[in-house]
Amino acid sequence: MTIPEDLRYTKDHEWMKLLDDGTALVGITDFAQSELGDIVFVELKADGTTLKTHESFGTVEAVKTVADLFAPVAGEIVASNPELASAEVVNQDPYNAWLIKMKVANPAEVEALLDAAAYRQLIGE
Repeated sequence: MTIPEDLRYTKDHEWMKLLDDGTALVGITDFAQSELGDIVFVELKADGTTLKTHESFGTVEAVKTVADLFAPVAGEIVASNPELASAEVVNQDPYNAWLIKMKVANPAEVEALLDAAAYRQLIGE
């Protein structure tokens, strides 16, 4: 199971990568996509939507289940990944198949997320 060291993680199995411009990419982890199985559809809230920490920003639909997606931190959605028209990219490469790009309201919140070691411990790796 891949767990990149340069990302932050949530207990809900989302990852976040803070970018230099104060925005961040958000996706689901390798663990999450493997637990969900074949992902067939991703539905996301619209660009411009303001999110509170842990607020749902969409859903991911797999063959057997639908799972909510939660914002790791507060902020505003500024973009959705256009490659998600083919939802299977999330299964193929979960750390490059980001779901949303968001403007982070408080960058200090990102530091409070799990690092790779803590996430490994959470999932029992």
